[in-house]
Amino acid sequence: MPRHRTDPAQPVAEGAALTGAQLLELFDAQVTSRQLDLAGRWLRSFGEGYHTISSAGHEGNAAVAAALRPTDPALLHYRSGAFYCVRAAQAAEPATGSVLLTPDNGPDGAPAPPADPAEPDDAPDPASSADPVDPAADNASTGRETDDDQAVPSAEAAPADPVVANEPGDGVPVETDATDSTAPAGDEVAGGARPAMVRRPVVSAYTEAARDVLRGMVASREEPTAGGRHKAFGRADLTVVPTTSTAASHLPRAVGMGLAVERLRRLDARGVAAHVDVAPWAPDAIVVCSFGDAAINHADATAAFNTAGWYDHTGLRIPVLFVCEDNGLGGSLRSPQGWVATALRAKPGIRYFAADGADLVATYEVAREAAAWVRRHRRPAVLHLSTVRLLGHVGADAESAYRSAEEIAADLAGDPLVATARRLVEAGLAGGAELLDRYDEIGWQIRRLAEQVLDEPKLSNPAEVIAPLAPRRPVRVAQAVADAGARAAGPDAGARLEAFGGKPPELSGPLTLAQSINAALTDALLTYPQMAVFGQDVAAKGGRYGVTSDLRDRFGPARVFDTLLDETSVLGLGLGAGLAGMLPVPEIQSLAYLHTAEAQVRGEAATMGFLSQGALRNPMVLRVAGLAYQEGFGEHVRDDNSVAVLRDVPGLVIAVPARPDDAAAMLRTCLASAAVDGSVCVFLEPVGLYHARDLYADGDGEWSAGYAEPGAWASGHVPVGRARVYGVGSAEDITIVTFGNGVRMALRAASALADEGIGSRVMDLRWLAPLPVADLIREAAATGRVLVVDETRRSGGVGEGVIAALVDAGYVGAARRVAAVDCFVPLGPAARQVLISEEAITQGARTLLAR
Repeated sequence: MPRHRTDPAQPVAEGAALTGAQLLELFDAQVTSRQLDLAGRWLRSFGEGYHTISSAGHEGNAAVAAALRPTDPALLHYRSGAFYCVRAAQAAEPATGSVLLTPDNGPDGAPAPPADPAEPDDAPDPASSADPVDPAADNASTGRETDDDQAVPSAEAAPADPVVANEPGDGVPVETDATDSTAPAGDEVAGGARPAMVRRPVVSAYTEAARDVLRGMVASREEPTAGGRHKAFGRADLTVVPTTSTAASHLPRAVGMGLAVERLRRLDARGVAAHVDVAPWAPDAIVVCSFGDAAINHADATAAFNTAGWYDHTGLRIPVLFVCEDNGLGGSLRSPQGWVATALRAKPGIRYFAADGADLVATYEVAREAAAWVRRHRRPAVLHLSTVRLLGHVGADAESAYRSAEEIAADLAGDPLVATARRLVEAGLAGGAELLDRYDEIGWQIRRLAEQVLDEPKLSNPAEVIAPLAPRRPVRVAQAVADAGARAAGPDAGARLEAFGGKPPELSGPLTLAQSINAALTDALLTYPQMAVFGQDVAAKGGRYGVTSDLRDRFGPARVFDTLLDETSVLGLGLGAGLAGMLPVPEIQSLAYLHTAEAQVRGEAATMGFLSQGALRNPMVLRVAGLAYQEGFGEHVRDDNSVAVLRDVPGLVIAVPARPDDAAAMLRTCLASAAVDGSVCVFLEPVGLYHARDLYADGDGEWSAGYAEPGAWASGHVPVGRARVYGVGSAEDITIVTFGNGVRMALRAASALADEGIGSRVMDLRWLAPLPVADLIREAAATGRVLVVDETRRSGGVGEGVIAALVDAGYVGAARRVAAVDCFVPLGPAARQVLISEEAITQGARTLLAR
């Protein structure tokens, strides 16, 4: 026990923002995190723990959390135990006893002043410097920039009365002795009075946060975030967005969230946000995103930094605070000395701050300054936090195989818990024995919690596991489409007429596929005020194929805008916007280009409901121009016929319209499904059919179609997973199952077969995921002969799924496939050698009928 005990209500050091009481509480968060790591190893030792990546050595991020508001959305990497505990305490009711939250930095506090209203929102900030700044150097000669609304509570906020126990029902009793009779007579506070030692209870929010984490470790069904499906730091009510374990994959989303925060702030200023179901973020919120040092080498991180800097250079505001927690290691690979700092300092448009994560007081000061700078200027910054890695990379990691004993010892010497304890002792806030007792006390609490969660139920059947993956409410989706039609025909009719320049599309005669999609996008932008269309060339140029022509002129650059040429960033913007409550409709110019960014669809977009039990969602309709039959181009430019990488993404909706009338109806369905159910939809548009008008002969106009008036949208609704069937001839001899370009070719082939007396049923799948299995079985049974026409590749193509669905359903008739060759699409006429053709379809049908 210290000889002279310092008043914990006073600043921990001269000029420091943290009080002694707050430092003691942050120490508890650090200890809670460390004990959780040890509990994870203990659980794993007898096969009941399934996650052993620890936060040990990174507990300095507790100070980062304390420097932020609990309403600032956070995307955390997997070494964020202390941050999570502090965020839980900040977001909890004041009755938890935490001194980290006051009206000044809490959800009820007055927001910080936004960017100067006299300063144009789209202009660069003239007061800021593009040069990287190291606050550790600047602070010696200049005052810190701080945000008064982020200030940690004043000394008067610290509770003075002893608390006897945690709240009943948490299952973890705490000793109730309020004083320590062994306190030496010489112990005095600064004012000269001899204190009784107050026994501090552990903040109940830390206990509950620890229970959350332990439930994740044992895959408990009661875990509040993923419900036993995954171990992640996340909870919607804490404004913590769960992330996957893929290094840096969440950074593009963070940039998208930052852009969405700003756009919603502007909508709110114009009174538009009141009509949008947006996330509960304050207008001046900032996004925080943490990651490890090795992650900066990842392509997703490069894309995110580049996008943030690019937009900052153009004058657009993206209030994101990146936090790089640098322990010098990525698995077993050591980051080159100085590389991380050099790389982060060099990021254009991103302000650089640095702090020693072992020094909790200094980390808080710098994190507070960085957060205030981002909040005030609405611009991106990076906080480079030096840390150490203790307990290895994961539980089974034998560090001695790749690290010297000296390196391991050096990290132990830099243990942030020891550093905080030393600071507390030197400041006269606690004695060494007290802190050891505290460490053990929290450790036993964590162990008891671990024992309790062991008995909680696990997910026990497939239906439970997949329940939050992709909810489908087709009746509500159909109603949303009908309601949109009613509004467009009624109260919104005038605005609709104006948007279409006085001539609505239903009065414009037959439209092509591209024209129909353009009209449907226009109607959708009128229907959904939270919708935005964006991508490469979609605004000024109107899209590479003219599909988005005139949309920017009709709705303005805030809702239809061009992005930089990077598919990962385009998807990241969509993911962030969807999470913020917007309805993003990004465009990827070519299916071939999507493959460079597909991980954002698979690992980020499709997993959000799964990781949050539906509490969070990122609705999105991703438009992709694709498939082959675009004359003159090969795959590596624009032609690609591979969708296998999308079809096995759980919960993803894949729509492939072939006809203009289907395109408009299916796009309305996708948008309604995204708005109602939070669906992630890929709207795959066959490039080769964009401008087609004819079917059987030049000039017949049978491939174009009229646009449905709003009053007919409900009756023409196309539910997800329903096919369209065309009867040709008697329609009794063979069923041709196809999609996309195959529909047009199959109808031509069926016409030729009809001349031979063969009747065909041509079934357009329309949806590749989920497949219209019920329609497929019905149409297959109608003829007993099925020819699957698949313009994707024979291996991994759509046809494999169709045949498998038939077999699973007990189909016993004849079946045959016509599919593209397992080859990339070559340039020019050579493409015809590997793609399907009308002749191949006709010959396949004859062969099947001859059996």
